[in-house]
Amino acid sequence: MSAHQRGTELDLSWISKIQVNQPAVLRRAEQIQARRPVKKEWQAAWLLKAVTFIDLTTLSGDDTSSNIQRLCYKAKYPIREDLLKALNMHDKGITTAAVCVYPARVCDAVKALKAAGCDIPVASVATGFPAGQTHLKTRLEEIRLAVEDGASEIDVVINRTLVLTGQWEALYDEIRQFRKACGEAHLKTILATGELGTLTNVYKASMIAMMAGSDFIKTSTGKETVNATFPVAIVMLRAIRDFFWKTGNKVGFKPAGGIRSAKDSLAWLSLIKEELGDEWLKPELFRIGASTLLVDIERQIYHHVTGRYAAYHDLPMS
Repeated sequence: MSAHQRGTELDLSWISKIQVNQPAVLRRAEQIQARRPVKKEWQAAWLLKAVTFIDLTTLSGDDTSSNIQRLCYKAKYPIREDLLKALNMHDKGITTAAVCVYPARVCDAVKALKAAGCDIPVASVATGFPAGQTHLKTRLEEIRLAVEDGASEIDVVINRTLVLTGQWEALYDEIRQFRKACGEAHLKTILATGELGTLTNVYKASMIAMMAGSDFIKTSTGKETVNATFPVAIVMLRAIRDFFWKTGNKVGFKPAGGIRSAKDSLAWLSLIKEELGDEWLKPELFRIGASTLLVDIERQIYHHVTGRYAAYHDLPMS
């Protein structure tokens, strides 16, 4: 990943007069979803590209070192070798972008990836994920411990209360402290947009998170009732674009939660391409947080290569 995004001073005049035009955003979201997906060779190529943006994630209460090990193996070998050979892509080093786990499982992931001889980064959720309702001191310590254990990316979750009550200075200060606690690790800030009430709040929270030095802004924890949606994404992407125009700083975007089908992943790639351009279509600036998406992508590639759909046992998850 590139150097950190340093952020800017807090400037509330940027966001004080903002009002998001909801009907226009919803129209744009419908347009994206009505688009016909690319076909055949083009589709296979885009699906392989989508694999390289996935933060392969497991955030379950029953995570063990052995399922983390399997997840890391799958991150290194996301698509069956014979399928890649058929597409002449077996020597292109296709892996997922990162592996994302709870702080207590970072050591397991670092060890498994090292044993597999690959340098895929380990991302860890932190700061009282998913609710973000623990004491600030505990949340900061959680970041430091995950970094100490070898996480090179930290997905923090904001305290939604600060957004819902309009405490923008407090939100900025808190994310600033997260940034500092990350040290050299990259900071991905989860806005939990399904709990922010309005699209205007989503825009404001996005802007504050970027001013405070987030390297990425992320839609959701995946644990809310509403996760990554296109209307929310459009608002966040426009905020990223505005921030880039004003500061020259590029901030990454990560939708997460509910992205399960290959078709969905193609719609997300197309949205990024149209809203931010090709330069954002790289793992340094775009990720998809997902646990089951890879299964469907591999299934579609299997179908493209063989002309039939795989039986469940043909493509074990990990």
